[in-house]
This record gives sequence, C-alpha cells and structure tokens, in this order.
Amino acid sequence: MQINFRQRGMSRRTLLRSAGVSLALPMLSAMQPAFAAAAETPKRFIAICAGLGFHGPFLFPDQPGPLQPSTPYLNRLRDHLDQITLFSGLSHPNQNGNNGHASGMTWLTSAQRPGLAGFKNTISLDQQMAAKLAVATRFPYLALTATGPSLSWTSSGVNIPAASSPAKLFKKLFIAGTEDQIQQQVGQLQRGQSILDTVSGQAKRLNQTLGPADRDKLDQYYSSVRELEDRLLQSEQWARKPKPAVDYQPPTDVRDKQDIIAKQRLMYDMVQLALQTDSTRVVTYTLGSMNAVPSNIVGVKTDWHNLSHHGKDEEKIDELRLVEQAEFDAFATFLAELKAVQEQGRSLLDHTAILFGSNLGNASSHDWRNLPIIVAGGGYRHGRYVAHDQAKNTPLANLFVPLAHRMGLEIDRFGSSTQSSLRGLEHL
Repeated sequence: MQINFRQRGMSRRTLLRSAGVSLALPMLSAMQPAFAAAAETPKRFIAICAGLGFHGPFLFPDQPGPLQPSTPYLNRLRDHLDQITLFSGLSHPNQNGNNGHASGMTWLTSAQRPGLAGFKNTISLDQQMAAKLAVATRFPYLALTATGPSLSWTSSGVNIPAASSPAKLFKKLFIAGTEDQIQQQVGQLQRGQSILDTVSGQAKRLNQTLGPADRDKLDQYYSSVRELEDRLLQSEQWARKPKPAVDYQPPTDVRDKQDIIAKQRLMYDMVQLALQTDSTRVVTYTLGSMNAVPSNIVGVKTDWHNLSHHGKDEEKIDELRLVEQAEFDAFATFLAELKAVQEQGRSLLDHTAILFGSNLGNASSHDWRNLPIIVAGGGYRHGRYVAHDQAKNTPLANLFVPLAHRMGLEIDRFGSSTQSSLRGLEHL
C-alpha cells in the first residue's frame, strides 16, 4: 500500500502492508492533525493506592495554602508541585471492618463495614467509568497490582482479578498474534458468548421456581453475565484490529520479589505506554505491601508491614521514611514521564487525572480517617494543600463525583457522597 505522507493528516490506524504482512505505526506527529479533526484528545483516569499508607508528618505541611517542598515527601515531588493538589480531612464513613486493612476493599467504592457480616461491595469508580467508555479503547480498563488484590469491583460486588506481571501486560497490550491465533481467539470469544446465552436462558427458567432470596441472587448473576457478554463482544471487535507499536523493549519481570520499588517503576512504565497509545483510558494500581524487608533500599532492615506499625518508634519511623520516599520518587518519575508526552499542545499529564493516596490515614493504628489524598494532572488548578475538617471528615466520595463528571458520567452522587463537588478541586 502506497502511503501519502504529505496528506493533511495520517490516521492513527495507518498500516504498512506488503505481501500480506501488516505493521501498525507508532503515534507520529503527522497523525496529530487527523486525530484533532476526528475528536478532542481523550481524557484518562488513574487510581493508585498504597495499602500501608504514608506517614502523615512527612507528607502534610503545618498549614494549608500554596505547596512548597516543606516536608520530606513533598520534597520528592518538588518538580511537580504545580501539577498536584494535596488533601487532608477526607475519608469514607463507617470503614471499621473485619480486619485493620479491610478498608482497602472499599477505597474506590465507599461501601461501609467492609468484610463484616452482611457486607456486599458496590461498583468501583473505575468500573463505572469503564462502562461509560465501553468500546472506545481496546481495553475498557486495566486493573493492576504490585502485590495483592485489585481496587476494582463489579456492579455485583465481585473483585476483578489484578494483573501483576508487567511482561504479560506488555504482551497483552502490544504483541500481535498470527492470523491463526487471532482467529482462534475470536472463536473462543464466540463460543463463550453462546455458552453464556445458554446459561442465561436456563437461569431465567429456574427463576420461576425460586423464592425471593434466591431470585435476588440470580439477578446478581444475570448482571454479571451481561457484563461478561459485553466484555466478550468488545474483545471480539478489538481482536481483529492491529495492536499499536511502541519504541520499548519487551520487559522482563523483576525477579526479586522483595524489590517492590523496581516493580512499581516497571508497572508505571506499562501504564504510561498504555495511556499514550490509547489502549485504555482507565487504570487502577495497587502499590502493594509485604511482610518482608524491601530490597535495594539502603538503610532498611525491618519488614515493611512491621515498619508501618511503628508505634511511634523513631528508629522504625526512620526506616519507614526511606521506603516511602522511594515510593514518592517512583511516583515523581511517573509524573515526569506523563508530562514529557505531548498531545495537541498539552501533556499527557494534563489529560490524565490521577488519584494517588491510601485507604489508611494512620497505618500504625489502622485508622481509616484523615486519608492522604493527592490529585495530580487532569487539567485542574493545582499547587495547593487543602485541609478539610480533621475531626469531622468530608466524604472522600465527594471527590469521586467530579472525577466521574470529567470522564463523561452524568451522575449526581457516588456511594456515600453528600455533594457533587469538593472544596479545593477546581478546573483551570
């Protein structure tokens, strides 16, 4: 195929073809006019949660106002303070659960009493966004983790499995199969749809013989089936389209299980590539935790979970600072990478709203109040520390509503929200 490189704009789907072989081109500057003419630059959303929290005195300034590199962790973000807003005094209500870390299940849902008798989780913010975006991208969402379960939950309250291997994720995102492999994948998807149709029909007939409680369970089952059918249909459509090419060597997973920072950095690379190629627009990422000593952090000799329960032991707090500073360094590098990618005269960071924080305000006491919350990028007015009431916290879900609005959702509330806006979150 002869490609006219002088045309007014090249499609993002342009392929090089010869003798039956096709190669997808990476994003080129020549593609920008065509992309601009077709639609506005897409908006993205990322949620990143640190399950062991962050030591508050090393993050929060003494007073609200303009951000300065005045604390150890803000100093690690010193090059990006104009692109972040730091919040305190936010939390979800009634997060006492069946264990001290149970609030991690509800960080993106705001469901109450996590893990206790009768608990049923609700849909997570990212999944509501992904449902809105539907087939806009090859992958409606990515649920990622360094260790542990994902942050993502279906409308039926089922946790979505998380991907933890950057190497497998890279292959999923960018490595194309042969024609036979693609046909095999499509065939599997089609067979899955017919199986689901059969199961759904049988379940509906069974519904007529059941009592109210069992019918409620079947309704939840129907919902899960419909969600899976939609995903299968989307997967079939995208299976036939070429994957994007990227200038990045296929990665090798970090072999050292205790090198948590190397794992985070590599996964951040995968997220940046996924967003840059518009393979997805919604990502959740659990930074992970472990009952082991993190490797390759000089000065750390105590297991991480133990450090988080420091009990005000100064030696433990000194070690904890080293671990958490390394996490903030990795996050700062990620922000720099997003800022370096230009789209339509603005950066990828400008087009990506990042929710970065934790489900624990004080991990040492498993306190789920006064959460450390950062919003980065997304085209908001940044550079400030906004302190909400420390005694009577503002619902964190009040932040979720405007984040959802930004992604095109027309909702008035989410979960435990009491307002459709949050003081301190302002558009430019």
